[in-house]
Amino acid sequence: MMNPTLRGAAPLVALVCGLAAPAVAQAPDRSTPPRLGPPPALTLPAIERATLASGLTVLYMPKREVPLVQINVVLKVGQADDPADRPGLASMTAAMLDEGAGERTALELSDEVEFLGASLFAGGDDHSTTVALHVPRAKLEAALPLLADVVLRPRFDGAELERQRTERLTTMTQWRDEPRAIAQAEYIRALYGDRHPYGRMALGTPASVASMTVEHLRAFHRTWFVPGNAAVIVVGDVALAEIRPMLERAFGGWTGGVVPARTTPPAPQTGRRRVILVDKPGAAQSEIRIGMPAVSRETPDYDALVAMNTVLGGSFTSRLNQKLREEKQYTYGARSGFDFGKYPGPFTAQAAVQTDVTDSALVEFMRELRGIREPVPEDELARARNYAALRFPARFQSVASIANQLEELYVYDLPADYYNGYVQRLLAVSQADARRVARRYIDPDRFTVVVVGDRASIEQGIRALNLGPVEVLTVEDVFGKE
Repeated sequence: MMNPTLRGAAPLVALVCGLAAPAVAQAPDRSTPPRLGPPPALTLPAIERATLASGLTVLYMPKREVPLVQINVVLKVGQADDPADRPGLASMTAAMLDEGAGERTALELSDEVEFLGASLFAGGDDHSTTVALHVPRAKLEAALPLLADVVLRPRFDGAELERQRTERLTTMTQWRDEPRAIAQAEYIRALYGDRHPYGRMALGTPASVASMTVEHLRAFHRTWFVPGNAAVIVVGDVALAEIRPMLERAFGGWTGGVVPARTTPPAPQTGRRRVILVDKPGAAQSEIRIGMPAVSRETPDYDALVAMNTVLGGSFTSRLNQKLREEKQYTYGARSGFDFGKYPGPFTAQAAVQTDVTDSALVEFMRELRGIREPVPEDELARARNYAALRFPARFQSVASIANQLEELYVYDLPADYYNGYVQRLLAVSQADARRVARRYIDPDRFTVVVVGDRASIEQGIRALNLGPVEVLTVEDVFGKE
């Protein structure tokens, strides 16, 4: 006897099979990948601006999908503003901001932030210092006073400074055994010299770190942490009208003097190509840095440079990575890029290669760096434009990443609608544009080449390339005596 639950099953199966048959017959053609459509345009909500009673600027963008709020207090001061005789001071000041603030010690502050389900970060770079608060919407009002304490009332505790000092000096000692750190330190010094802010390591030197005092930190904070040098960036599930009174209560009493005038450092002069070999006996790999001072973030060539460099070394499928990694198998990865800052930052091509192919890798680097100065085929340039354009919206997925992008607008004085037109500008980069910027900012005849590796194994091969005069240094020449 048939199970009652199966009555009518046979007709149903037949019907399903009958419906499925045409679908099988019309299966999609999977022999070729589907054609990509054009990258979608990015349209962001308008950025709203407000000014608090203290003169502090507020930049606001709503994002209501999740009950989170990101508040970044960003100041236009960073490593580039270090006193010439005290490199690393801006970085140390930023690191000490959340090591106790207001009435709370470092541990008490950390515990309270964690109790609220929030996170709080303080840090900086060449031209900015940021204190960032990520907090659930329900805990926003309770968390804002903690953010204000960190920005306005850091304790700069002597014991915490000693801990930071010990960590930094330990890190600098470790650098001596790390070819990557040696290469970076010598490369920026070779390009910019000790008198230019871009020629110094952000953490400072052992001597400057050892000599820093609590009063140095407090003086730096008094000088640069003023409302006229800062902005509050708010992104998330809160209305501007709702958060503005909270910000007034937290930052309304912030006072301070006039921001000191800055002197633009002299642009470094690059002459003929030269090679610097730093001996690291026994190194299993050679760290290579090739480049020259190039361009600032405010350049009108920014979009063309992004597209051109994506072809050269800005993606996994770039020419440099495909040649040195995929074809030659010299390295795990080769890349290039522009370090855009307030001042002309460097163009750099780099990789860590096997010791026994150091000279061969340099040959391939120079071949590709000369080749990018010639016209890029349109299909290759189109792939690069699309790659960069399709990656761009990912910068606006979270409240934290959006706030980071708004920081860039503020620090570099970019237009409020800058990002809405970015994809269109990128897709408009032509072959002529790519060639023009490559020829202007990438000149192999003026490159500085820095190689850190086992001198006994690589010097002869490097000299045989006749890239230019070869200067041989030791690790002590780079970092001084230990």
